[in-house]
Amino acid sequence: MKKLLFILFVSISILSCKNDAAKEDDNKSEGVKEETADAQNPLIYPEETHFKSIRQVTFGGDNAEAYWSFDDKQLVFQSNNADWNVGCDQMFLMNADETFKDKMPPMVSTGKGRTTCAYFLPDNKHIIYASTHLKQDECPDTPLRKNGKYIWPIYDSYDIFVADLEGNIVKQLTNEVGYDAEPTVSPKGDKIVFTSTRSGDLELYTMNLDGTDVKQITHELGYDGGAFFSPDGSKLIFRSSRPKTEQEIQEYKDLLAEGLVEPTNMELYICNADGSDLRQLTDLGNANWSPFFLPSGDKVLFSSNFEAERGFPFNLYMIDIDGKNLKRVTHGETFDAFPVFSNDGKYLAFSSNRNNGGGRDTNLFIAEWQD
Repeated sequence: MKKLLFILFVSISILSCKNDAAKEDDNKSEGVKEETADAQNPLIYPEETHFKSIRQVTFGGDNAEAYWSFDDKQLVFQSNNADWNVGCDQMFLMNADETFKDKMPPMVSTGKGRTTCAYFLPDNKHIIYASTHLKQDECPDTPLRKNGKYIWPIYDSYDIFVADLEGNIVKQLTNEVGYDAEPTVSPKGDKIVFTSTRSGDLELYTMNLDGTDVKQITHELGYDGGAFFSPDGSKLIFRSSRPKTEQEIQEYKDLLAEGLVEPTNMELYICNADGSDLRQLTDLGNANWSPFFLPSGDKVLFSSNFEAERGFPFNLYMIDIDGKNLKRVTHGETFDAFPVFSNDGKYLAFSSNRNNGGGRDTNLFIAEWQD
């Protein structure tokens, strides 16, 4: 479901990407050329100093939410690449060093319905993900506008499943009425956090890896979702819409009654893993979302369009967990989102519209990170 947000905004219009970086000065020494070669990579914009190197992984369709295995050897991601014979988001598996320009990765979901948010379990042999396949074989409709406003469908047919790496479902973790999706796993390997409407609102819950000991984490009106644990498993970072005025509250409730939300105004919130010490982290306006902790645990990387005038571009930003030292990390003119660090902290996987020829494809990139 997280990936739908960029479809809403990117579908408005597409701007051309930045020009390639200037060529190296011929007078530079060979040693300097070797050191700066990656800085001249046209996939890295000149201001993107945190990227030591970068490579493109996919080359077509909408590809997003690439999450690392606990041993950093593989990633699982979702795609609707028509060249892979899918028209609706399904889950695919890749080795960390692969690219998919002329080949298709193995599908690890059923190929039915719509899927979202796959994440590895600690054994590196299983994944969890949300899917609508129990209720429908076909892809559910994806409405994008209602009364002139962007909307996001919350399918009540989503449930969370465990599958092996051959695509066989081995367990169903949720069976409540309503939306259960957006699961991620604690780096400690003991808990899953997910979003559910079982209370009548979109709240965060945690559960054990086997689906037991379900606990509600958030309790305030608004869409709480896209949560991730800190590296030590002690905290959660997530996005929320949190309507405040009477009009906003009524509009939120009316849309939710139809299985819809409006995701254009969201801020980041942080709390302890049990829901205590909840506080708002950002107050930037527009949509702030897809947060992920840096390996140090004291900063968060996230996507935002708060500097945009027409809904885009979305870029990656970094902020301390006390809300200080906001810094822009990427400098694209369209869309950068879904940043996810490898467990060893050396690499960052993210989705971007860069290098798509001015079209609408959103591809996966893996960058070597440097502070």
